[in-house]
Amino acid sequence: MKALLSVSDKTGIVEFAQALHALGVQLLSTGGTAKLLADQGLPVTEVAEVTQFPEMLDGRVKTLHPKVHGGLLARRALPEHMAALKEHGIETIDLLVVNLYPFEATVAKPGCTLADAIENIDIGGPAMVRSAAKNWQDVGVITAADQYEAVIAELKAAGKLSDKLRFALSVAAFNRISQYDGAISNYLSSVQFEGEKLGEAYVPERAAFPGQSNTQFVKIQDLRYGENSHQQAAWYRDLYPAPGSLATGVQLQGKELSYNNIADADAAWECVKSFDAPACVIVKHANPCGVAVGQDAHEAYAKAFQTDPTSAFGGIIAFNRPVDKAAAEAVSKQFVEVLMAPDFTAEALEIFKSKVNVRLMKIALPENYGSVRNALETKRVGSGLLLQSADNHELALADLKVVTVKQPTPEELNDLLFAWKVAKFVKSNAIVFCKNGMTMGVGAGQMSRLDSARIASIKAEAAKLSLQNTVVASDAFFPFRDGLDVVVDAGATCVAQPGGSMRDQEVIDAANERGVAMVFTGVRHFRH
Repeated sequence: MKALLSVSDKTGIVEFAQALHALGVQLLSTGGTAKLLADQGLPVTEVAEVTQFPEMLDGRVKTLHPKVHGGLLARRALPEHMAALKEHGIETIDLLVVNLYPFEATVAKPGCTLADAIENIDIGGPAMVRSAAKNWQDVGVITAADQYEAVIAELKAAGKLSDKLRFALSVAAFNRISQYDGAISNYLSSVQFEGEKLGEAYVPERAAFPGQSNTQFVKIQDLRYGENSHQQAAWYRDLYPAPGSLATGVQLQGKELSYNNIADADAAWECVKSFDAPACVIVKHANPCGVAVGQDAHEAYAKAFQTDPTSAFGGIIAFNRPVDKAAAEAVSKQFVEVLMAPDFTAEALEIFKSKVNVRLMKIALPENYGSVRNALETKRVGSGLLLQSADNHELALADLKVVTVKQPTPEELNDLLFAWKVAKFVKSNAIVFCKNGMTMGVGAGQMSRLDSARIASIKAEAAKLSLQNTVVASDAFFPFRDGLDVVVDAGATCVAQPGGSMRDQEVIDAANERGVAMVFTGVRHFRH
């Protein structure tokens, strides 16, 4: 048995080669890999000795040769293939170990030149991988260090690789080639080519959106059904998921997550991540129906639940702090579909043991979790895709422009920032009443901003919450004064809105007439 090893990332390659050698596998190799193995005392044959042709063009040409590809592509069960190998003095290659030039890592570096990017486009590696993967029935192709252990285990146990493992390795290899080519296409089609500036040190300007978008996702699981029971569905994650994102979570207990569970869980998780203080977010049908901050997880939950106990029934709950016994005891009194947190204490887990259907998700948060978000958002449309930068704008106190005679108090300003964070995650048209770090009424997803304002007031009344001296955030401007009048009539004393309407002055005049403070944020947060 022969193995050809040619790797850019040499993690674990020496130990793998040693294990192959111990099993009697002949080692072939190229360039730096061959030198590394030889330096470790392993008997290794350079590919140049096999091809009788030296590596050339700074290593650009070394494995593109019939004695390599013939040895990989020949089908052992076809006599004519084996006869052709014998005629031309070509020996079979049974294992190929290749990982590719680090193109993705190279172009991710600040200041990457076009020359560096081009030089890190692998040619021979992908060609060999495709040859070996195509001939999977006879050749095992290893493209990642985490595959070494399984390969050695099967070789030790049976002296060969099973059809199942060879096929799985082949699929992984073609996936890797697809990812690699997609990354190259994304990079090159984003380059703003300016010929007069070309040179070895040329760092190109890149468009935010490439000429061709090649996205890569890996399936996490098949789902029982989609949004409705007659629809099929599956859950995929980014090839390289961001730390602290929903796709990195681990389900600790409960029924399998459904399509709607996942969509709502993401809405809750992204919202709760926007707060630095201990926070709780309760989501129903993709909208926050209760959000609050507190001294700890228990207080945050108690306040969030008060906003809308009716909608919280069967909701999705997210915490940005570990769930302890007190918080678990409080949450366990209501019907909850999914409960997410960075961690759960042993006492909390024990409390939920008897509630076997509750889905517990543990999602580790990095230190800077508030700034770790998706860079892009997508929306599928008929035969197309809308792609945009994610709405990651964070409003600072200094960004607020007071436009009324009455000035907001420091307490109102803090609540306005809180309300504005919540409004960003409420479907537009969004109206959010808040007070003391707690949502008091939420109006979401209406065709009219006026209706959203009315609904928020109705919900607060149903929850027996007073809207007196609350603040209000509106995700977009008030086109007329009527929406403002509704929230002021309900008890609001301070309002935040983006501004930018033709009737801004009319609304400002109305605020002055009603004796309330108003600030413009200069930013809107439509969420369709």
